[in-house]
Amino acid sequence: MCGGRGTRLGGDGEKPLAPVAGRAMVDRALDALAASRVETAYAAVSPQTPRTRERLVARQGGGGNGAATGGPLELVVVDTPGDGYVADLQAALAEGPTAPTLTLAADLPLLDGPAVDAVLDAHRAADADTLSVRVPAARKRELGASADAATRYDDGGGGGGSPAERVPAGINVVGALDGAGDEAVRATRDARLAVNVNRPEDRRLAERILAGDRDAPDLPSGGVDWLDAGDAGATSGGGESQ
Repeated sequence: MCGGRGTRLGGDGEKPLAPVAGRAMVDRALDALAASRVETAYAAVSPQTPRTRERLVARQGGGGNGAATGGPLELVVVDTPGDGYVADLQAALAEGPTAPTLTLAADLPLLDGPAVDAVLDAHRAADADTLSVRVPAARKRELGASADAATRYDDGGGGGGSPAERVPAGINVVGALDGAGDEAVRATRDARLAVNVNRPEDRRLAERILAGDRDAPDLPSGGVDWLDAGDAGATSGGGESQ
């Protein structure tokens, strides 16, 4: 998903093109997908991100913005109406990806191939239509990352069966467009999934982590450490095309 304006980042640039350590976030997201098992990426742009669209079309045609690492990644640029994340996601999913579909916000600059694969593996192991990935709000605060969308989920992850304050991670696996089927929940403290760049301080944090600053949190590698098994249960309601 790369159709947001990113007004909270400041300036008049488009959020997907905002550089983190010298590389646009949308390129970092595609690098992570290219380094994973994902074979095809559908890049959902909107009328709010015309320059992002131009960049992706150039990358689609081999115009010099290819992935820095990983193998070939087929890229399909999808135009959405710009009516908000959910509406644009539904429009993008209607354009061709076969459910279940891995969905990814472009503002996760620490993401890498192994972390993407870990989400795909977690979805497969959960045997549910949809996988919702969440990060404890306390972990966001510990890292110094913004946590604007914190929600208290009654999934028993707060200790003693109490609701846990968690934040959507920005990477999920979505089943049917109508929301039917089961949803599995996985939670993690992994910084690769916990640092969404929404504000200038988030960008500075991501850059410090990528640079390996002595006072910055360590950047994990390899698979994702998921929290206790109680976070993985499937609930009623509510792939790996990309």
